[in-house]
Amino acid sequence: MHVEYSSQWSGHLNREMRFNRYGHAGKPIIVFPSSGGSHNEYADFGMIEACQWFIDQGLVQFYTPDSVDNESWLCEWKSPYDRANMHERYDRYIIEELVPHIKHQTNHQGPMIATGCSMGGYHSLNFYLRHPDVFDSVIALSGLYDVRYFFGDYHDRNAYENSPIDYLWNLNDGWFLDKYRSGNIIVATGQGNWEEVSIKDTKKIEEALRFKNIPAWIDFWGENVHHDWEWWRVQMPYFLGKLNEQGKL
Repeated sequence: MHVEYSSQWSGHLNREMRFNRYGHAGKPIIVFPSSGGSHNEYADFGMIEACQWFIDQGLVQFYTPDSVDNESWLCEWKSPYDRANMHERYDRYIIEELVPHIKHQTNHQGPMIATGCSMGGYHSLNFYLRHPDVFDSVIALSGLYDVRYFFGDYHDRNAYENSPIDYLWNLNDGWFLDKYRSGNIIVATGQGNWEEVSIKDTKKIEEALRFKNIPAWIDFWGENVHHDWEWWRVQMPYFLGKLNEQGKL
């Protein structure tokens, strides 16, 4: 397997940002880490190995950037305003700096896939919904989708625009809705230990998508399926396999 360890200077974040690439060809997948995770997390927890068949076949290639969660949503000593603002800077880094780099490096000019587990599940769905011109597919595993989880009822514009269970209900822009309806939305959660928040938020996402007539695969796995890498290593290749069967990789 082709593996690269890289970094690039981010003007939006004013720092060097690390990311890894796994694979030599195929549709790029941007992986958002779990809470405060690093660029190495996805491989360290066996996710790259679990998806290796798709990588070896040249169907996909994974990009795993660092997060800034510990300076944004998870940074409890900062004000909610500053935390949401830091996430906006991360959003601009991903879309305006990392994505162009991936396109240049891979010569892939089409849409990409967003994915992640737990906090990464939140990021992947939020990035997909905010940027459906960049991503045409999302595989969000065990995510939470309500920023109230981080700082209660505080809502400024940045917080609202990063809270999918809020902005989805009020979204009436035809451009976004058409993109969603032609995309591939997969939102999954187990129903075992530590999945309570994800179950609740996933149901709310399901309701909002149904209300907007947006097709999506909302998948609730069994009560023995816990919020853990053991199950995400099963889920990710399963969903990639389904996309591949449909000719969407």
